[in-house]
Amino acid sequence: MLQIQNIEKYYGNKNQVTKALDRVSFHVDDGEFIAIMGASGSGKTTLLNCISTIDTVSAGKILLDGTDISDLPQSALAQFRRKKLGFVFQEFNLLDTLTVEENIGLALSLNHENPHTVKEQVLQVAELLGIADILQKFPYQISGGQKQRAACARAIVAGQTLLLADEPTGALDSKASKNLLEVMSRMNREINATILMVTHDAYGASYAGRVLFLKDGRIFNELFRGGRSRTVFYHEILDVLALLGGDISDII
Repeated sequence: MLQIQNIEKYYGNKNQVTKALDRVSFHVDDGEFIAIMGASGSGKTTLLNCISTIDTVSAGKILLDGTDISDLPQSALAQFRRKKLGFVFQEFNLLDTLTVEENIGLALSLNHENPHTVKEQVLQVAELLGIADILQKFPYQISGGQKQRAACARAIVAGQTLLLADEPTGALDSKASKNLLEVMSRMNREINATILMVTHDAYGASYAGRVLFLKDGRIFNELFRGGRSRTVFYHEILDVLALLGGDISDII
């Protein structure tokens, strides 16, 4: 579903060039839940920004459902993002002047969907994420964990192909973080949501089915969970992080 082909990303000018991504290649199958880990400066957020079309690659290709998104004209990007990509960031990015229901259904409304259809779709995804009882509230009236669930609902309500999450638990306490990770895991299992999540947290990464580790802009290693328990997978992730070297407290 998603193919990353030898992408490179450079920043700076001819006098000082920084190579943030160095010939990174991997693929994501439909319905996978993948975590991306690495120390600060490893390139993980740059990678997500390139996949999300927030940034552009310097070389290589990114194909989503066969479309080379690294080569889309600017005029087509907004519509492509709205229809294909869902975003969940550390900051919830909800509009305070809209109710939770209106925030979740915003992309559908922008696509001029039937209001009755929008209401049905919003309710369906809200029930899946356990926030149907707060739909009429405003963001300032709900907790951080509820805001992040609402952001997840907004990211998938229009049937987007790929959910991109950048440190989604970063602004949450441990209880809310665990609840959100369980919700994302359920989304992956029950509606086959394809999720690509950047995280510094080994515990959060243990909810994924595969973990990619970046170091100096390259893929250093990857782990597949398979049939192992999340606890066993968590400790395997810690072992790889130890091999990455540097200040492990920066990562975990």
